[in-house]
Amino acid sequence: MGAAGRDFHNFNVCFRENTEYDVVAFTAAQIPGIARRIYPAILSGSAYPNGIPICPEDDLAKMIEDKRVEEVVLAYSDLSYSDVMHKASTALGCGADFRLMNPWVTMLKSKLPVVSICAVRTGAGKSTVTRKICSVAKNLGLRFSVVRHPMPYGELTKQVAQRFRTYEDLDRYDCTIEEREEYEPHIDAGNTVYAGVDYGKVLAEAENDVDMVVWDGGNNDLPFYEPTIHVVVTDPHRPGDELLYYPSEINVRMADAIIINKVDTARLSDVETVEKNVRSLNQKAEIFRANSSISVQNSELIKGKRVLVVEDGPTVTHGGMHSSAGAIAANKFGAREMVDPRPYAVGSIKRPFEKYPQLSNVLPAMGYNDSQINDLRETIRKVECDLVIVGTSINLKRLIGFAQPSVRVTYEIESPDFESWIKNRFKTLHG
Repeated sequence: MGAAGRDFHNFNVCFRENTEYDVVAFTAAQIPGIARRIYPAILSGSAYPNGIPICPEDDLAKMIEDKRVEEVVLAYSDLSYSDVMHKASTALGCGADFRLMNPWVTMLKSKLPVVSICAVRTGAGKSTVTRKICSVAKNLGLRFSVVRHPMPYGELTKQVAQRFRTYEDLDRYDCTIEEREEYEPHIDAGNTVYAGVDYGKVLAEAENDVDMVVWDGGNNDLPFYEPTIHVVVTDPHRPGDELLYYPSEINVRMADAIIINKVDTARLSDVETVEKNVRSLNQKAEIFRANSSISVQNSELIKGKRVLVVEDGPTVTHGGMHSSAGAIAANKFGAREMVDPRPYAVGSIKRPFEKYPQLSNVLPAMGYNDSQINDLRETIRKVECDLVIVGTSINLKRLIGFAQPSVRVTYEIESPDFESWIKNRFKTLHG
């Protein structure tokens, strides 16, 4: 059971060449448009010459019965504990075992040091932490490759092992908006990013001519590579989620360093709740507080305006947030009104508002395929507003084009204590 990422990785590492198992299907959830495909033979190996079907998760019970399934393996992230048990109950009620895999069994071991950055929820701010770690490494003269958690939503045979150094690489691989949000900031900083479907092949490429590998995690998932240093980011805007979501608690228990992010915009009591919770799970990790510093070029354009706020899609959908950096900027710089985008939503953009009722006055930047990107473009063009505030980490206007004037929100982590800690760890690792 997956969402086009962890599921493929677990299969490749633990099941592809394992003759004790016959994998009859993958199920797909969370991401629109990723079911009804085939996990191709080029990836699934000689035991599966016709590939393996990828079916909607809603078909799970029927598949267990029709294919006489004996075991169901959960292989995706950012699920509440109650959701995990509902899925387990579906499998168990149909007569199949339900399995959560030991993360160490699924981790590949690099010949180089690995720094992994993971989180307890989607949208906690791990990308800013990754960028800070890369900046510290660069200032120390260390060579590194960034390996990003997979987002293989297109043609899988073309995404086996990818390298991103330029914007042209993004176009060559037909990257979705979600992929661009993760890759563009690294490209802007001069970092090379690797991703794909087969993370053994990805690792072999990423290890060339560098001193270490930086694992840039996705959602709240666990690293695919065995970490030398494991950094976990928490979010006091969602206090308690570190105890209630899978696999958040595992990440915290494994951590060498835990960052409580966004303390500049969170309530102190919530910061203290998160700190108490993570310390109860891990007595050895270093705990750091960090600001998530927001800036907007031409911020004076926001004051007094009716604005459309476009937020990072995963953060405000399966991440469960009602808003993010764009809304913070709108309030900080004096917007008169945040326009409700729901009456203007076109096609597939309507569905996130139906599925995630916490959304009202922000527009998720959904763009998992060309059709959805077109729907997003038309939705923005229809909204009656003075200004668009782009809260994603990419130049959305350059990518999709819309008539309204716009400003971009950028955000970076500020934590001198963590910066000093990771610098000292790097010096110890590399002399």
